[in-house]
Amino acid sequence: MSELPVYTKSQLALRNGQDKPEIWMAYKGLIYDMSRSRLWKNGKHYEHWAGQDLTAELADAPHDEWVFDNHEAIGRLA
Repeated sequence: MSELPVYTKSQLALRNGQDKPEIWMAYKGLIYDMSRSRLWKNGKHYEHWAGQDLTAELADAPHDEWVFDNHEAIGRLA
């Protein structure tokens, strides 16, 4: 995982589906590109917004961290 590029919270925040076309979110220090997911259309997934670290939010989700098996980590959060 150390070969992944490192992004700051500010850089992540710009990838919210609004400011830039990318839809990124972070979980446990890794950044995932959710741009191709129909569930993240326009940077929103239910009450969650892209461009943030959503690690703490997973406890309220109807799924577990297995959901990230379907998405490639593209970076690490600084």
